[in-house]
Amino acid sequence: MLDSLLGSVLSTVTSTFSITSFLMCTLASLVLGAVIAAAHMFRGTYTKSFVVTLALLPAVVQMVIMLVNGNLGAGVAVAGAFSLVRFRSAPGTAKEICSIFLAMAVGLATGMGYLGVAALFTAILCLVSVAYTLTGFGEGKQAEKDLKITIPESLDYTGMFEDLFDRYTRSHELLSVRTTDMGSLYKLHYRIVLKDVSKEKEFMDELRCRNGNLEISCGRVAVSREDL
Repeated sequence: MLDSLLGSVLSTVTSTFSITSFLMCTLASLVLGAVIAAAHMFRGTYTKSFVVTLALLPAVVQMVIMLVNGNLGAGVAVAGAFSLVRFRSAPGTAKEICSIFLAMAVGLATGMGYLGVAALFTAILCLVSVAYTLTGFGEGKQAEKDLKITIPESLDYTGMFEDLFDRYTRSHELLSVRTTDMGSLYKLHYRIVLKDVSKEKEFMDELRCRNGNLEISCGRVAVSREDL
């Protein structure tokens, strides 16, 4: 019973594609997957596990497509199985999601035998991605900062820094106020947009004169993310 089952499966697979075509498609998938992974790593943040997975994903998708071979029932079953993966994955950034879709598209193309199309599509998308990264496409033009100011509890922070904000910033917004050091200090959290980044030190020096030279921090706006 087992021999006949394996024999029928193997005969179906070998009638669909030869070993030579399988090896060519797999090699193309691995090479293109490595190219996609390299493009994803270019001037970006990543983890080794995600990059390795990205390099192998086209070969995995290619194998699935070659085995399905136009079988509608098998295709629906495979799609349902892949949809379960998202419940065990952390939400990723837009760049990570785009790289995953690119790897899957390449795997679909190589699985159907369109190696030239897959290579051309990978080259175009990776070159465009690198070009966007080099040119700073989509980056914000304004110098948005997170400003945190510590003041003693005796000072009334309402309107205390308004003249300085008007002089050095295009816009400012008080996000939060909290007490610290057993209530003896207040920490003010502002979101500001500087008029001139070169005057940031001058701005902070004037703030220090107002808050009694207590702690002040001014840095990039934090972006929360989770790695896949």
